[in-house]
Amino acid sequence: MWTCEKCGRQFKSVGQDHYCGKVNSVDEYIAEQEQSVQPVLQGIRETIIDSAPESTEKIAWQMPSFWQGENLIHFAAFKNHIGIYPGKEAVLHFADRLEGYKTSKGAIQLPLSKPIDHTLIADIVRWRVMQVGIGA
Repeated sequence: MWTCEKCGRQFKSVGQDHYCGKVNSVDEYIAEQEQSVQPVLQGIRETIIDSAPESTEKIAWQMPSFWQGENLIHFAAFKNHIGIYPGKEAVLHFADRLEGYKTSKGAIQLPLSKPIDHTLIADIVRWRVMQVGIGA
């Protein structure tokens, strides 16, 4: 077990990447990230807002989240990628367009070494909005 000196949380892997701050807003979250990644995060935020204009921003699990009857999508900055979290169904639905990206159950890693595909993010968010509408 490894204990983060900053936040005191314990992890299985030594030096595991995690966010150990406490933020209260998306602006605050973005401001606390590396300066070089702040515009990337702001761009993703704007893409989500444009794609789900009726959604509400909030912080959930210490990351920016967008809510519209349920969580639509979350995103977070890591050392080498931005993680977006639209849920398992979205990852399955967009599997063909996600080839080349590292994915897991409900997560997609967007490498910082490549341009961010805002069209893909927008399509995922609009699909999530449609799913929420169907379930309502």
